[in-house]
This record gives sequence, structure tokens and C-alpha cells, in this order.
Amino acid sequence: MTQFSLNTSAVAGVFGGDEAVATMATVHVYQHRKWLGWYNSPGSYTIAKRYGLLARSKFFSGLFPGVHTNPATLFELDGLKGPRFRAAHSGSVFDETGHLASLFLKECSEVEATYIECPRVTGSIGVAIAELRHVPAAEMRPAQLHMSAPVIAAVPISVSIGGSIACALVGDWYSTSMILLGAVASGISCFVIGSGEFLLLHPAAADGSPPGDGVLGSDKEIVILKGEEGAVNCITRGNFSLRFSSEPHYRNIGWCSVLLMFQFIAQLLLVPQGTLFGQVMFVISLAVSWVYNLWLSSLNKEKIQRDILLNNVLKKPKLRRFILGTRTAMAIFVLLVLRPEEPELILNDLLSNDTDVWSWFKATVTYRLKENSALQFTVKDWNEAPFPQQKKELLKTLCLDAQAAYDGYLKHYGAND
Repeated sequence: MTQFSLNTSAVAGVFGGDEAVATMATVHVYQHRKWLGWYNSPGSYTIAKRYGLLARSKFFSGLFPGVHTNPATLFELDGLKGPRFRAAHSGSVFDETGHLASLFLKECSEVEATYIECPRVTGSIGVAIAELRHVPAAEMRPAQLHMSAPVIAAVPISVSIGGSIACALVGDWYSTSMILLGAVASGISCFVIGSGEFLLLHPAAADGSPPGDGVLGSDKEIVILKGEEGAVNCITRGNFSLRFSSEPHYRNIGWCSVLLMFQFIAQLLLVPQGTLFGQVMFVISLAVSWVYNLWLSSLNKEKIQRDILLNNVLKKPKLRRFILGTRTAMAIFVLLVLRPEEPELILNDLLSNDTDVWSWFKATVTYRLKENSALQFTVKDWNEAPFPQQKKELLKTLCLDAQAAYDGYLKHYGAND
């Protein structure tokens, strides 16, 4: 009589590690998550190979070869590239910002917008205005988010414990020990990796710094940041970070990766030695754990970080967003909101055109802004310009764009400014 046995190597292949890796990346942003890993999780080999890269020694580098990186990047809390930023008062320019600026831009781009009527539409551009009223500490621990994980996590934990007890009752000690090994290895790893201190860091503003107002933007979306230098620094120069007591070598994470690798090998070799009932219990515990991991991995980690940044770090800044039909109207609207001392710097940054008509238009606008004059234009403004008729038509178009931005500013923003 042949003895039927499940192919556990195939099980290990099906219930892989992508979801488990994504699940582990949530331990720092949700409350109590690091205490809830005590279940027979699949994907131990993938987790070991991924997070073993943090450990820095000859032994761990040989066991887990690859490019070492910092914990925040490895756990996807850092690494995004943000758009260009130009300060309105200090003159600072950052050609590329970081992770938090990228998150903030995406958050602002989803704010419900008010449309400002323009005489033409060449490509709609969003302009969000963020009023930053809270200045975060230069180093702070953002409050973690609440979730229903303790209740839901009880399901895979209970199945793992119940499966091991059921195997013990039928005398299948191989399956009992392997389910328990998976639960213990996962729980220890989740706790150790989750013990990292979740921080937000940014440079403190110098004493006497001017307001940090400025323009953060890409080709299709602009964000006007208004607030103290320290608040703006948080977005443009800040970053999420993880601090472990074992840094810079991270040996505790290295040994957790070794434990996970041992779990993978032991389960691969010893589960086939158990009874059919024990093997079924083992697979059921993996399947339930995989479903739980799948649910956790389906959560939008980027949206989670955006919620932490907006609500727990910046304390819910006031966000308003407008849509303008042309880049010219957008640039004028930005200048009206910011009121910089040298508007030509930002205007040239937003509108790179430097032909004679454009230069005339820019000079006219900047002069009126410096004189606090209204951006209301008449036929005289373009007909008396020293240009041939074709260029006068272009100047007329630009002037009407500017006037539309001015009218929209007065109607939707200026009265409450």
C-alpha cells in the first residue's frame, strides 16, 4: 500500500513571499502590529532574503548577498523622488526633493478642485494651496495609525495554534512542531523588525528665517506651500526614518533572517514525515495566514504614509485646489497667492519663454505686482506695444490669461486671504 503525502515544496512555491514581505512593511505604521505575528506565515525564505540585507557583517553578507540599503528604504518608507521646489522669500531652490514632498504632492492632487474660467484651455494645470499652520519638531515620532488588525490577526493565530493542537492529539509531532516553529519564527521576526523606532526628521529652521513660502511642482500639478520655514522644511527636506538599537550592524535582524531560513528548510524536510492529517493542518494554517497577509498587503502603503504625514505630522493643514486652463494663468495665479518680493524669479522659473513678447509681458506683470496694481488689461495694453500685429495677438492672449487668473484669484481666494 502506498502512503499518500502532500508535496510541501509545491506548497512553499504557491504560498510565496511577496505578500509576506509587503505585510512585514506595515509593522512600523500600525499600532500593535509588531505583537501580532504569531502565526505560521508563508514566505519565510523570501522575507529572510529581503531583510537579511540589512545585517552588515561578513557572515550575514555571505548568507544574504546583495546591495545593502537603509531600513527606511527597505521598508518603503523612503526612496521616492519629489518635484522641484523654489522658495518665494529666501531664494532657495531644490531641483529635486524627497519622499515626503512626493507624498504631499500626490495628496494635494486628489483634493477636490475649483475651476477658474480662462479664455482658452491648452492643458489643465492644478494649483493647490497648502496652509501649514503647525511646525513639527526637527525629530519626532509620528503617531501610528489605528486598525482592526488585533481582531483580524486572531484568525490566523488561532488556526495555527488550533492546527498544532489537533496534530498533537493524533500524535503527529512532526506537523505539530513545524506549525509551532512557523508561528514562533514569524512572531519573533515581526517583533524584532517592528521594534525599530519610526521617526520623522527634518532640518530645523534658523533663527530669524523668513517665511518658508514656495512653489513645489511638476508639469501638471503645482503646490503652493505657505507657512513657517520649519513647516515647509518638513515637506521639502524631511524624511521618514527607522532607528534600531542594533544599528549600524543590525545583527538581531540578521539572526531573525537566519531563523526564518531555518524554518523554511525544516518545514520543507520534516512536514512530509508527518501524517496526511498533519500535512493538511499545516497547509490549512499556511493558507489562512496567506489570506491574512494578502489582506494586509492590499492596503495602500503610500496612502497610509500620506495619512500619517497630513494628520499626525502636519496636523491637518488647510488644503485648497484650483484648476487653470493654461500654464500662463497658473503662473500668474501662483504669483498672486505668494506675493514674492522678486516675482520675476518665480515667473521665469514657471514660464521659461524668453522671446521679446514674453519678456514684455513678464515685465508688465512683475511691475504691476510690485506696485500692487490690478492685473486688468485693455486693448491699449497690447495695441500700443512695439510689435507687429501677429505678436500683438500673442501679447493679447497672454494678457487675457493673466486677467483671468487675477479675476479668479479675487473671486475664489483673494477675498479670504
